[in-house]
Amino acid sequence: MEKTTHKIQSFVRRSGRLTLGQKTGLIDLWPQFGIDISTGPIDLNSVFKKIQPITLEIGFGNGDSLLEMAINAPDQNFLGIEVYEAGIGRLINEANKHQLTNLKIIKEDAVEVLKHHIKDNSFKEFQLFFPDPWHKKKHHKRRLVQADFLDLISNKLQNDGTIHMTTDWENYAKHMMLTLEKHPHFKNTLGAHKYSLRPKHRPITKFERRGERLGHGVWDLIFIKE
Repeated sequence: MEKTTHKIQSFVRRSGRLTLGQKTGLIDLWPQFGIDISTGPIDLNSVFKKIQPITLEIGFGNGDSLLEMAINAPDQNFLGIEVYEAGIGRLINEANKHQLTNLKIIKEDAVEVLKHHIKDNSFKEFQLFFPDPWHKKKHHKRRLVQADFLDLISNKLQNDGTIHMTTDWENYAKHMMLTLEKHPHFKNTLGAHKYSLRPKHRPITKFERRGERLGHGVWDLIFIKE
């Protein structure tokens, strides 16, 4: 009898009632901002209005920080991958209000997209802000940041590209640091075992401000691909 293997997911698909604005973004404005997945790799240079460096963010939630970054950096393109429909709809609706042409969205499992639909050396920067920490020890295997995931990101990043991760769970921050420093293609921009200060281009979210008021720490890790 063949042994079956089950894919471990690092996310939970959240569902709920969408507001009118979220529905507008998710349905009516999708052709303008969304990228539909078919077979084979996506030609990212053809989906953006201008050919310029691309930043990838996985799991952008409600999209506040990604929206602000796209507004503040018109000389960069931004690709967000998320499965949370309310967040996607909200982000697209806001992006339309600001008439952004440097932001595109994919509504799929990010790992599957990267494996099968993104060419190597596609991105100048990769962002992962406040991923699910799966704080129970028995669930640590579900954490997105693992050696095989970093192998995948390394392939998709250009040489000298940046990988930027942020978490408010100290245990996950230590795990990120250990996993990144073990990887042969990533180097800490500040030196071994050192966390970065929040760079000015990363906006502070409402969630983060609330955590700061409660005394929660936030850890930024910025590495470069060698």
